[in-house]
Amino acid sequence: MSHATDQQLRNRLRRAHGHLAKIVAMVEDNRDALETAQQLQAVVSALEKAKTFLVTHHIEHHLEETVGPLPEGTKEKLGRLTELAKYL
Repeated sequence: MSHATDQQLRNRLRRAHGHLAKIVAMVEDNRDALETAQQLQAVVSALEKAKTFLVTHHIEHHLEETVGPLPEGTKEKLGRLTELAKYL
């Protein structure tokens, strides 16, 4: 998998980019700090999800490249590790 051509990753990053542009406008318009902080948190969350997506797909790609196609049970265990990684 080429990360540059992965549509899901690009969509996530574009969404975060759009939100961030709106936050810049909010700051320039001297909008309410609470509302701005909430939007900042949404961008941070979107970037965290993009990062998790990138890292987990990278790991899965290289595992399959090394050992061949992963059995369904292994993919499920990898999915559980992905869920656990959210708490790092």
